[in-house]
Formats: sequence, structure tokens, C-alpha cells
Amino acid sequence: MVSATTDSSMNSGEPSSQGSRKEVGSKSLGNGSKHPEVQKPNDQPAPTADNIKDASKDAADQNHEKVSGAELKKRAKAEKAAKRAQSKLEQQAPPHTSTSDRATDARNHVDKSSTTHLPLPSSPKGQHKRTGSLSANVQKPLQLRPGQQQASVPEPEPKKEGKKVAFLTHLYGTSRRITITGASKDVHPSTLGLGLQMSNYIICGSNARCVSTLLVFKRVIDAYATPPGTSLPRHLTLHLSTQIDYLVSCRPLSVSMGNAIRWLKMAISTIDPDHPEHQAKSELCFAIDNFIRERITVAGQAIASSASARIQDGDVILTFAKSSIVERTFVEAYRQGKGFRVIVVDSGPLYEGRNLSCALSNLGLEVQYATSQYLGHVIQDATKVFLGAHAMMSHGRLYSRTGTALVAMMAKDVDIPVSVLCESVKFTDKVALDSLSLNEIAPPHELGFPGLCSRKDDVSPEDWRDAPNLLGLNLMYDLTPAEYIDMIITEYGSLPPSSVPVVHRLSTNS
Repeated sequence: MVSATTDSSMNSGEPSSQGSRKEVGSKSLGNGSKHPEVQKPNDQPAPTADNIKDASKDAADQNHEKVSGAELKKRAKAEKAAKRAQSKLEQQAPPHTSTSDRATDARNHVDKSSTTHLPLPSSPKGQHKRTGSLSANVQKPLQLRPGQQQASVPEPEPKKEGKKVAFLTHLYGTSRRITITGASKDVHPSTLGLGLQMSNYIICGSNARCVSTLLVFKRVIDAYATPPGTSLPRHLTLHLSTQIDYLVSCRPLSVSMGNAIRWLKMAISTIDPDHPEHQAKSELCFAIDNFIRERITVAGQAIASSASARIQDGDVILTFAKSSIVERTFVEAYRQGKGFRVIVVDSGPLYEGRNLSCALSNLGLEVQYATSQYLGHVIQDATKVFLGAHAMMSHGRLYSRTGTALVAMMAKDVDIPVSVLCESVKFTDKVALDSLSLNEIAPPHELGFPGLCSRKDDVSPEDWRDAPNLLGLNLMYDLTPAEYIDMIITEYGSLPPSSVPVVHRLSTNS
């Protein structure tokens, strides 16, 4: 009925029928074809407005029914592909490409790649239609000249390998100071010289370092002047802390140095602020001299007398490296006219036993020198073992030069008594379970790697620090368990290792 009305109006030539024909005929299917026109006789009645509206609605419904099938699925897939292409384009497109251009390129790329062209809304007249493809924008970025590219993106320098043992990073501090460059202006010249001497092992040994530090502090106190508006007990402690920080940067403090510094700060804190400055400084210098005499000099003499009494004629005493108190014991026993022999076992990198061997041989004693590789052979001739100490821990363990624990263990294996000669100023309340939790790491080049030898003609063109698989570890001390120690000889007498905390408490309170 609708088709007959529409065709009769088309043949009648009336304006209203022509308008309805154009409106209906402009509707096209999704595949581009138009509705076929059916010829009817011209005697049909003229169409009304309601008939034309119903015809347009029916044509649209037919068009929608034909598109809603496979064409709608293709259209949905095309939209998804356009979105994916747009997101990829935003990540890969060069910076000068705008967002709108990338979106248009993505839509054009999807339209050209699809086999069926879907109808898109027509653009208004005069608007330029973009026809460029997506690949053209992505594959042709803006190229820079070689000079500009190197300047904008410099090549990263290869990271240098750190020469540190991974599980001992807690022992690595700041690099040891070997010059006075960068030292504070408040550091006394005597402190500067002492730091360099300790860093270069010119002053080596726990007692020597402790005595030298106290003597330098005497000079610092003597040259000190209290600034206006401050008191001597408060400001002098800060002034000494500056000296101590410099010494620590040269080499870590020994246990005896730490005990002496704590004692000195306690003595400074007990000074009356109303005391005249010159009198307070005189009292401090006198107290330092008294500390050195009682805690180190006299204590060493008492230990040497007690230990030399245990040496008999015909004994063979084995010792390791060099200890000032052990050397004094041998000298004391030799002066008493006892005939005995000394075996000095030594190890690198310092080889301190060489100095001890030369000093005893020049005195007239019979000395045998051997490195630690021959310890198993020379210990068969020994009758006693005397060892020095860097510190005695609170649980009775000996903290001394690396290699001491090996000597004590081998002596215990062949039933040779081991005696440790140690002043009470070296006792500490610290506890160490092994030598890796508390130790001092010296510079690795002291081990004698090629490239850093003492003679210039030994310098190798390839420094050991450039070797990719070489790590130098130079531990200064080791820990000897208490069960390998038979006796500790102190100024308080001969004690077992279990009495260390008692002696430490007595010496601290005295």
C-alpha cells in the first residue's frame, strides 16, 4: 500500500510527491545498494504527510534489519581495532605527532586494512580528508645528525667494580688518611704528625700507640686556651674530640687507646670550672703522666717479672710476631742469666717478628726465625708459648694479630702451655664471637700485590685493582677461643681467662 502511493506520487509530478520520493530514495543499504522502485498505475490517490512519514519509518526499519547482522559485528571489531591502533600509536609515534593526528591515522589504517568498507558519516564540504597511513608516521621519525645525537644522548660510562668483600662491608669505613690534606684547622700539629706515623706503621703496637696519643694530648692541653664565654671542662672535651676524629681517620683506635681516652674525658669533666686555667691544665698533664706510669710502664714491669720467673734453663719459648711486653720478658730473663732459646714465628703483611728477632739476637740470645708456613715443624721443639695481646674480651677470648689463633691451637694440639701477657688497660667489656664481626681491615695493597710494591722497578703495567676477579682482604686481627689459653699474666697476677671481667672492673674503678 505504501509503495503504490509513493510510485503514484512520483508519476504525478506534484511537488509534495517529489519531496517524498527524494526522502525515501536517499536511504541506502549497508552494502551501498538502493531500494528497487516498483512502477504502479498513475490512478492512485495522492499521498498524505502521514503516509510519507510511515514510508520513511518502514524503510529505516528495513535498512536496520539488514545491517544488524554480520555488518554490526564487523563494525564493532573495527572500532576495537581502531582503539588498539590508537593506543599503540601514542606509545610509538614521534613526539611531534599530535594526539588528534594519531587518532586519525589509526582510523585510516583500520579502514584500509579491512576487506569490507563500512559507511562512515560524510565530512562537510571543504574539509581535508587525511589519507596518510599509520606505518608512515611510525617508521619515519625525525632523524638527527650524528653530532646532535651524541650530544643529546651521551653514552654512559661503565661502572667500576667495587673492591670490597660483600659479607664484610660492615668493617669497611672511610679510606685511611695518608696526608694532612683536608684536616681541620683546629687539629694540633703534633696530632697531624702522630696520625701520619700511625697510618704508615711507624708507630705500631697497642702500647706504643696509646702512650704516643697521651703524650700528644699533653701538648694539645698545654697549648689550649679557653675561648671567652665557655668553660674549660666543656670546651676542652670538644677540642680533644677534633683531635680524636683525625686520628681515627688515619687508623682505627686500639682498645687501650679507647680506655685511655675515656679516662681522660672523665678526668676533664671532674675539673671545677672556677679553677684557674693554668692550674687545671697542670693537673691534667700530671694525671696523664701518672696514667702512663701506673697503667703501662709499671704494669709492664710487673708482668715481665712474673713471666720471666716461669722461664727455666733449657726452655724453648715460642712467640708470634712482636709484642713489647713479651720482648721485655725475654730481656728480663736473659739479664737474670737464664739459658733459653726463642723461636719467633712471623707472617705478613707487616712481618713485625723480624724486628723482634734482630733485637734479641743483638742482645745475645739464640733466636730462630720462621714464617707461619713452618709452624707445624718448629712447634715440636717448643716447651712454652708466650703471646702478646691487642685486647682481652670480656668472655676470655684473645684479640691479637692475625695468626695468633693458629699458633695457640697448634700448641694446644701438642700439649704445650699457652700464656698471654697483657696489661689491664687492654681489657674490654666487649664480646666478639668471631674475628669477622669486629676487626680492622688494612689497605689491600699492603699484601704486596704487583703494581704497588715498594720498589719502582717492580711496578707492573697492569695494576691489581684493574683485575676483574681479584679482591684483596687484609684483616689485621683474629680471635683466639678461651679454651686454647691456659693462663693470662697481668699486673694483678696470673689469672684464668674467666677472670677477665673481674680484672676489668677493678682496673676501671681504681
